[in-house]
Amino acid sequence: MVGCRSGRTLREGRVVTVLDDISRASVEAADAHGRVSELQAIREQARRGPSERATEAQHAKGKLTARERIALLLDEGSFKEVEQLRRHRATGFGLEDKKPYTDGVVTGWGTVEGRTVFVYAHDFRIFGGALGEAHATKIHKVMDMAIAAGAPLVSLNDGAGARIQEGVSALAGYGGIFQRNTKASGVIPQISVMLGPCAGGAAYSPALTDFVFMVRETSQMFITGPDVVRAVTGEEITQNGLGGADVHAETSGVAHFAYDDEETCISEVRFLLSMLPQNNRQHPPSVPCADPVDMRSDALLDLVPIDGNRPYDMLKVIEELVDDGEYMEVHGRWARNIICALGRLNGEVVGIVANQPGHLAGVLDIHASEKAARFVQLCDAFNIPIITLLDVPGFLPGVDQEHGGIIRHGAKLLYAYCNATVPRISLVLRKAYGGAYIVMDSQSIGADLTYAWPTNEIAVMGAEGAANVIFRKQIAESDDPETTRARMVKEYKAELMHPYYAAERGLVDDVIEPAETREVLVAALAMLRNKHTDAPSRKHGNPPQ
Repeated sequence: MVGCRSGRTLREGRVVTVLDDISRASVEAADAHGRVSELQAIREQARRGPSERATEAQHAKGKLTARERIALLLDEGSFKEVEQLRRHRATGFGLEDKKPYTDGVVTGWGTVEGRTVFVYAHDFRIFGGALGEAHATKIHKVMDMAIAAGAPLVSLNDGAGARIQEGVSALAGYGGIFQRNTKASGVIPQISVMLGPCAGGAAYSPALTDFVFMVRETSQMFITGPDVVRAVTGEEITQNGLGGADVHAETSGVAHFAYDDEETCISEVRFLLSMLPQNNRQHPPSVPCADPVDMRSDALLDLVPIDGNRPYDMLKVIEELVDDGEYMEVHGRWARNIICALGRLNGEVVGIVANQPGHLAGVLDIHASEKAARFVQLCDAFNIPIITLLDVPGFLPGVDQEHGGIIRHGAKLLYAYCNATVPRISLVLRKAYGGAYIVMDSQSIGADLTYAWPTNEIAVMGAEGAANVIFRKQIAESDDPETTRARMVKEYKAELMHPYYAAERGLVDDVIEPAETREVLVAALAMLRNKHTDAPSRKHGNPPQ
């Protein structure tokens, strides 16, 4: 696909670009002053882009230009461009007459809140942002620089896929990007910001990165577009209906965040970067905290009902615990029965995994297990301590879940926790039943510290179900089965489900007052800050698929 062209004039019967005029003028630059003027003119042309008309067309779609996006992302005046004067060498299909500087991608580095960040941004005004050989080589270079420098990489995606005029060379360029995405995985944070179309194999690069941001109406991601879907299956669907921001944020789970406009989206990327380390050898940045360490939160006593069957919003609990009540929820609209969020405790970044009783009672299912497993892996890769808040009745029962592989998907979460070496603290707020309790970072799979509120119920299953199994015969033979069942349920609760049963057996380190939770967590994290774990020597594990 070829997008907007550079400004041009007709001369000697052929199309000659303004850039050709600049190159011709270099012959006439007789001294250093002339050469500097020539360089300034070339740089200005590269910065300005192909034409005002192309810029207006981009703005008319509600989209910013590549350089406008970079200016929003990076600290003012910090951007240093790499290979601004790069041009493609392809011929055929008219490409020899269209050789704009940058070749449709702006690459370089700058700072976000004073810390180095590498970036590349597709310029849709040039060849529709399509990837060619020179375009890909520029991206490869900035990715290699980010890995070598140990700094985050942000891609601002607005491209039309491979440049078909360059054939297989363009496809090979994507292979180089995928290989570097994988090499950088778990080494430096990688963030993909989708600001336009992303189709076909190009969609796999964002899928390999740590976070995907999307903008409603203007960004889409899909392997095969609506036309192909219509031709193959007969289904009619729009681009946004097939791969828009809301679809990927709510249904597929491809997008971690979705926003209404580019400005808000890029602002949130900056906020996320402020909570991530530069690389896997560093800790996330600390910030001063105005909230006192020993700040009590008596509101927690009323936020969580003692009745295990009553729902509540776990996000409100998190607000009470973190600094300034501020957190960033990841995948907030997908698999809502579990919460994954980044926040701070006493100025230190933590990852929070929590059941959400306000949605599906907080059960674990296929999507929730996958969501939490990837988040745990992310936190472990980048030295972010993990706090797990439990209120889980178990795994979601059902034929669809079993046939969909809840066993292997649930094992992903189990594997992620068992494999994690960062500080891990778990807190049982209310119920924690069965295998879901074990999977959600129980002491038996390696949690460093486990706490519980006095409202906790830790058991193999709920009292009603347990009584029906254990006392089945007595209930069946009773003259009044319902009264007998109620008595047996009460007996089971008193014997095996009282709040101190797990603590008496060393499965919980302490039972704490809800109002003191923040103070307890801060102290525990301070003690664990320099935790070190020697992992067995191996090439890599073989996690469940």
